[in-house]
Amino acid sequence: MSGTFVHAMPYGARALGDGSTRFRLWAPDLDAVTLECEDGHAAAMRALDDGWFECICPRGIGSAYRFRISDDLAVPDPASRRQQAGDVHGYSVVVDAADYAWRHADWKGRPWREVVLYELHVGTLGGFKGVEAALPHLAALGITAVELMPIAEFAGERNWGYDGVLPYAPAAAYGTPDELKSLVDTAHGLGLMVFLDVVYNHFGPEGNYLHAYASGFFDGGAATPWGSAIGVSTPQVGDYFVHNALYWIEEYQFDGLRFDAVHAIGNPGWLAALAARVHAAVGPDRHVHLVLENEANQANLLGRGRFDAQWNDDFHNALHVLLTGEHEGYYAHYQQPMDKLLRSLREGFAFQGEAFAGRRRGEPSAHLPPARFVNFIQNHDQVGNRAFGDRLTTLVAPEIVEAALVLLLLAPFVPMLFMGEEWGSTTPFQFFTDFPDEALRTAVREGRRREFAAFAHFGGDDIPDPGDERTFLASIPERDVHTGDARMALVQRLIALRAKHVAPHIDAATSRRAEALGEKALVASWSLGGGTLTLYVNFGEADVAIAQPPSPAAAWLHGDAADIASLSRGLLPARRALACLES
Repeated sequence: MSGTFVHAMPYGARALGDGSTRFRLWAPDLDAVTLECEDGHAAAMRALDDGWFECICPRGIGSAYRFRISDDLAVPDPASRRQQAGDVHGYSVVVDAADYAWRHADWKGRPWREVVLYELHVGTLGGFKGVEAALPHLAALGITAVELMPIAEFAGERNWGYDGVLPYAPAAAYGTPDELKSLVDTAHGLGLMVFLDVVYNHFGPEGNYLHAYASGFFDGGAATPWGSAIGVSTPQVGDYFVHNALYWIEEYQFDGLRFDAVHAIGNPGWLAALAARVHAAVGPDRHVHLVLENEANQANLLGRGRFDAQWNDDFHNALHVLLTGEHEGYYAHYQQPMDKLLRSLREGFAFQGEAFAGRRRGEPSAHLPPARFVNFIQNHDQVGNRAFGDRLTTLVAPEIVEAALVLLLLAPFVPMLFMGEEWGSTTPFQFFTDFPDEALRTAVREGRRREFAAFAHFGGDDIPDPGDERTFLASIPERDVHTGDARMALVQRLIALRAKHVAPHIDAATSRRAEALGEKALVASWSLGGGTLTLYVNFGEADVAIAQPPSPAAAWLHGDAADIASLSRGLLPARRALACLES
């Protein structure tokens, strides 16, 4: 079944099908706006109520346009669907949103319980076409959902994506809108969902002109690490982002969205309303999933009809400190890593209202099922925000990483892998940008070095230059030549076990226990589909005695015969993780 999909919205350019286009701009700070086309055509826009300007011009698909807001400044469309040559300062382009014919238009998605996420950076994998070429590998591995780091148009050719300034325009550095649609379409044909990471808490530092004509887009009374907060409580601003979410879901057929750092938005009421509007627009017949990154650990936002889950930094941070012994930066808040890891395994969040960096963080979460938490042992933040982008594979022994993967992939939370993790990649993932403005390049480089200058293990001058192309090239993931094949076979086997024995039951899973067996060893179990799933994990260098071995009738999901025999005698081997089901 083929078909086309278009999201109708009140912003930007809408081709009318008769060779003309309706243009709209919200510019409440201005008295007049002129539409300018690259071919020389210009038209005064009519002022409407509430700061809107509109005109209908005899220009159609492919026309390049911008808005003249003063004698010395013309700006791109903030709702541009495509930028000419990827220039965030230049002309926007009228596109035919219905031009792409979907091959799998009847795709309805997959239920949340089946999700195994794989986070990737589109640029490091060769753009939209490169990601599309990698999809068969991911499907064969057992991945069910691919998550793209942000793809909104940014300044330059290289960026993590969190400096986007035109949220509706896929980055031209990665390919065309149709190539992005083809990526999603091909994924659906392979049974894969595709999620998109979206950034509604700030705009990037180059190419954002909203301050010049719509100061109400920002809340000057609330600060974020990137400047003034976004004023989502203003209806035109809040709707701009609601329509953006619907645009990606409807026009590009994304199956889910990950909302970046929503604690910096500072408006949980608006977030709840956004989720409700998305669910209402999508309807009950299609699986669309919404996921938060939220340092505030607001459990009330999670649940049916709201957000499916939250990235669980608590799980990662506690586990990372336990495995590496690191304690600088935000890891300083995880000085009792085993206690916090066990609480995360039992209740979801480790911080549920306790003191954190001079404030209270979190809400009670023990009532939520494990499915409300996305767990990971690596991701773009936790790797890339390190000074040199070190992966966990370079910090601890391979056997310890494998034990962590067992805990990640077989526990009844929603697991996420980071690109290259299935190969045991040791390639760093470093922070990279490509701002054309030299002063901004310098500021980013020096700011990055100041950020890490106080750390004990290296000096600030050693930090890779984000603007150097070599920093980007060094971040392209490569297969580890020593462990790659074996690691991939392990990950594939664990995902298959998860799909058969764990995933069907995670919506109703409940914690039974999570206890320490030693300084770096634990046992955790959950009620699961009428039975009990138990994981025995020892990250330490010595075998650990256990007081209560598993039942002789236990069905073993993971562990070799020698390790299972040892555990049955009451001894959990070092650097091992075992899993069993008991009735």
